[in-house]
Amino acid sequence: MNKHPSQAAFGFTLGALLLAGKALSQTPEPEFALTLPSARTELREAPSASELLAPTRVVVLGTGTPIPDAFRAGSSIAVIHKGESYLFDAGAGAVRQATIARYKYDIPSLYPSLICCVFFSHLHSDHTMDFSELAHTMWWRRSAALKAWGPQGIERIASGLLEMNSVDVDLRTGGLQPVQNPDGFRVTAQTIEPGILLEKDDLVIEAFAVDHGDIHPAYGFKVTTADLSLVISGDTAYSETLVEKAQGVDLLFHEVISLQGLLQNSPGFQRYHNSAHTTSEELARLANIARPELLVLYHGLFYGTEEESVLDEIGAIYDGEVILADDLDVFPER
Repeated sequence: MNKHPSQAAFGFTLGALLLAGKALSQTPEPEFALTLPSARTELREAPSASELLAPTRVVVLGTGTPIPDAFRAGSSIAVIHKGESYLFDAGAGAVRQATIARYKYDIPSLYPSLICCVFFSHLHSDHTMDFSELAHTMWWRRSAALKAWGPQGIERIASGLLEMNSVDVDLRTGGLQPVQNPDGFRVTAQTIEPGILLEKDDLVIEAFAVDHGDIHPAYGFKVTTADLSLVISGDTAYSETLVEKAQGVDLLFHEVISLQGLLQNSPGFQRYHNSAHTTSEELARLANIARPELLVLYHGLFYGTEEESVLDEIGAIYDGEVILADDLDVFPER
């Protein structure tokens, strides 16, 4: 594991790592211990030369669902490119996970107040719970306010977050505390329409509509850089549009629901999940058409089945490489 030198360092015990997303079923190993900085303030004017030259990386900050999980934070994926971190969804715990990943992988742009942008696939709470923390952690030290993209309703949420944080803003700006950026608490929110959302140098971020049952609109994302291509499904049932966008990508991050687990649910929940999510069987069929270099499963619903069994369910139909992601996994693996 990587270690980062610091004057204020502390050892992460196995228990802390479990809270960060490691399953209890894993056998404790001495190398799981990390030494990470504690309560460090970070500022920067611009990305360093080494950040600008670094290859594109993806860190899975959270793989969880609405069901509280001691080992999986809420849904969130970070794409790091040329010294900027772009988050896709921000479920509960995503900001703390970003802080851990910043030091675990030496990625300065994952320090929470340095994260520039967040893209929301849809506005269910398990994808937005850390929106306020992302926008307002150390807001007075932000060099630029957070930029957010999301479906219709994103401006309403952003406005509500500003109102919720208004007392804090008044207290900090009206007292003796030095405030580097008095407007750092503001959020720039933009409503998504299908198409290209952001182009910066060789980075292109595109949104496309997916089918999340009666939640309209909901989006998936395609991210392309000079050295990496990936698709992030968000929450969706089987989507022909997603199949088209994911053709031959390096990485396909896709939600999944275990078919075996789904069949243990009530008829009402089976009907709901079949309309809003992708079963392991359907995902295998999708992957057989799209043929990504690597299929990464996240945001998985297992309903009491062994999590690893979903790999067997998919492998019975799909012969490509599949990984069941854990929190803080990084791709491509190096």
